[in-house]
Amino acid sequence: MRAGWRYAWVLLASLSTLSPLASRSDSTGQPHAIASRIEAHPYLRMPARPNGDIPKLLSQTGAFKDTPHLVPSDELIPYDLIVPFWSDGAQKLRWIAMPKGKIEISPSGEWIFPAGTVFVKTFELPLDARDPSLKRRLETRLLMVQGGSLVYGVVYKWRADLSDADLLPDSLTEKVPIANAAGETHSQTWYYPSRKDCSTCHTKLSGGVLGVKALQLNRDFAYPSGVSDNELREWNHLGLFATPIREDASSARLAAADDETRSLNDRARSYLDANCSGCHRPGGTVAGFDARYDTPLERQGLVNGAVLLDQGIDHPRIISPHDIWRSIAYMRINTVGDIRMPPLDRETIDERGVALMRAWITGMPGRPVLAPPAIAPAGGTFDKPVEIRLTESQPDADIRYTLDGSVPGPSDKLYDKPFVLSDAAVLRARAFKEGFTRSITSQEVFVVR
Repeated sequence: MRAGWRYAWVLLASLSTLSPLASRSDSTGQPHAIASRIEAHPYLRMPARPNGDIPKLLSQTGAFKDTPHLVPSDELIPYDLIVPFWSDGAQKLRWIAMPKGKIEISPSGEWIFPAGTVFVKTFELPLDARDPSLKRRLETRLLMVQGGSLVYGVVYKWRADLSDADLLPDSLTEKVPIANAAGETHSQTWYYPSRKDCSTCHTKLSGGVLGVKALQLNRDFAYPSGVSDNELREWNHLGLFATPIREDASSARLAAADDETRSLNDRARSYLDANCSGCHRPGGTVAGFDARYDTPLERQGLVNGAVLLDQGIDHPRIISPHDIWRSIAYMRINTVGDIRMPPLDRETIDERGVALMRAWITGMPGRPVLAPPAIAPAGGTFDKPVEIRLTESQPDADIRYTLDGSVPGPSDKLYDKPFVLSDAAVLRARAFKEGFTRSITSQEVFVVR
């Protein structure tokens, strides 16, 4: 990979006589992927305001010159991100359509795009783990920049025959059959967001546009012309920036989850930036931490950061060093329940992201921590007495339990063998061992009739 900031980057004159996707070399002899910028019509064929006449079909928006084959209009510039937002395993194709004007850039924070800029993003979901080429095209989203960090978004749902995509008036949920590596099929829920959902995440505080910034675009990208180039260098060459990038500009970039040349700290914080920083920043949501990567870790309020909702856990923190069970941020990305984060546009758990966060947290200094005891069977209603088994992964740990819903302490009843419940009980259990941080409390409710 060519280091993106080693070049003497200068803006080149418009080369309107060349095909926009033909490559051309600059004065250093290094080729550009796109010969020249084509200014897009503001908003393409979309209205400037969300209450305008929005096209009913994707083919009517001006985003594609061959909609069924997903061939973008000449004005659209493809791009990608180092760390994409988790979207239930979907792969994304991204483009930007820039009208006359320039991007006000920042080396680390959000950029300001001229009014009339349109972002186009298509989602394709892999259908079979045994064959990555099998995908289903689900939706294409358009995000229109109105100026002043205000945006609005719309969603087009693709027809089964891929002839076109239809504008959705509201959110929609669909079951999509997915085959795993063993060939077993299950249904995955796909959520098509509403226009209100779009405005919930794409806020004025976050700059309206999420993800498109220097930290994400400082990467190589394989363009349709066949040339691979650093995206920032390419956008600079096209004259998209109000302030041209200099060769001594910062080389900061986010770290992909699988980039083992970067530290766990960099990769985990990059993941949080991509998936959480739109809301979790000063002035944002009520939670008091800053997920932006460019904020130094010691000022982010993440590690040992206080929480507002403790989820019934003793001594919880946003990130509790060496303790995934008391790390509320970890808990919330590792669930699809009501407390999941992000709360919108996610129906599955990002297993790779969770593994990354687990490795980061457990790699922090701290005492070893006991896992919460497992209770079997799970709670519920039973027509006859039920035998209860408690297990703990750490050998020789004591399991203490109560049946009245109180929090078990080191002097409560010691579990030494299975026992039978004949009456209703709120069973709570906790593990203790010298030299270890005690476990959080496990709980199940049993009704025996």
